[in-house]
Amino acid sequence: MKRWKWKLKCFWKKNKAAVICILLLVIINGNGYGQDGVAGINEANQKVRSYFDAGTELMYAVGAILGLIGAVKVYQKWNAGDPDTGKVAAAWFGSCVFLVVVATVIKSFFGV
Repeated sequence: MKRWKWKLKCFWKKNKAAVICILLLVIINGNGYGQDGVAGINEANQKVRSYFDAGTELMYAVGAILGLIGAVKVYQKWNAGDPDTGKVAAAWFGSCVFLVVVATVIKSFFGV
């Protein structure tokens, strides 16, 4: 008997249950992938669309918090007499406006 046949026979005797379990799992797993892909895409689309409102509200809240922090920073610089108060105010105001605009544009772009 050839050496590889002997090794295969010994392997089969020692691991018969494991080989059968692996083959059954491969067959079961193959059946799981045979589902309708369109239904999955539509379900994912609905779930993502349902999160848009919460995400937009979160971006508005983050913009409001950043606006308050920015106002305090600008006030501190203004009271300290720093010459770059205008730059800091523009940067904080610009970041808040950017967050609000991005949230609104994303919401309108995707038609949610």
